Amino acid sequence: VCEILSGVFNGKSLGTPIAILVRNKDARPDDYVDLAKSFRPSHADFTYEAKYGIRNWQGGGRASARETIGRVAASAIARKVLRSFYAKIDIVAYVAQIHEIVAKIDRSKVKTADVDANIVRCPDKAMAKKMISLIEKTRAEGDSLGGVIECVIRNAPAGLGEPVFDKLEADLAKAMLSLPATKGFETGSGFSATTMRGSEHNDEFEMRAGKIRTATNFSGGIQGGISNGEEIYFRVGFKPTATIARDQRTVTVSREQTKLAARGRHDPCVLPRAVPMVEAMAALVLCDHALRQRSISFSNK
Repeated sequence: VCEILSGVFNGKSLGTPIAILVRNKDARPDDYVDLAKSFRPSHADFTYEAKYGIRNWQGGGRASARETIGRVAASAIARKVLRSFYAKIDIVAYVAQIHEIVAKIDRSKVKTADVDANIVRCPDKAMAKKMISLIEKTRAEGDSLGGVIECVIRNAPAGLGEPVFDKLEADLAKAMLSLPATKGFETGSGFSATTMRGSEHNDEFEMRAGKIRTATNFSGGIQGGISNGEEIYFRVGFKPTATIARDQRTVTVSREQTKLAARGRHDPCVLPRAVPMVEAMAALVLCDHALRQRSISFSNK
């Protein structure tokens, strides 16, 4: 439950900072006792201690995905701001792949209701069932899985983004890669563009209903760091959850070799929980750029 502490009165923002608090009422610190003396492989345990000389081993501190609740809460405000500017703007993220199971999804048609129709948040019902079965099997084996989340942004206007250091896709990439467990980002055709020719990849312009449009959208709705009015779409790769229930070789804080198998509650796959995180960061980035654009646009559109 979100508690709004300041910045809102009678349902409206005051223009002062909005403080939102979410209390963790289901913390189980005892599950992490074994982690006090050992570093989890591929987790932030070691790097946090290397940087700060201390770490919160009771849940991982800021390295825990629980940190993202603040981002998701803030994005609710960002979405309201965006829709006050662009009434039809729509941000939808979904699980496109888990391990080697790849969904078949028409991103131009997928809706939030389709995403929320199953616990894995994949709009391809047939593939969703296979994903769920694989996750359950992997959990029983004490292991974890990674995958890909795709996000599509519809009805964003042309003109959002900056030409050099604050390119729209650069800010989206930074935002997505700031999320826990992310390992990669690609927008539009992404790395597949490396095997295409310019004659194939170029999005030719055409007039449609009195507007300049592109016949294809390999650019992913962004050209030169600035949105072109087409659908903006990108993909985010997530690694398998680092904390697993299998014995792994590691070292203790006293630099002795040991083995570690995690106890407690740990997701065998972060993808379903990461969908709202991806949407949240997309909304925050777009809101920033929308406000910047309105500050320089004579038309205020």
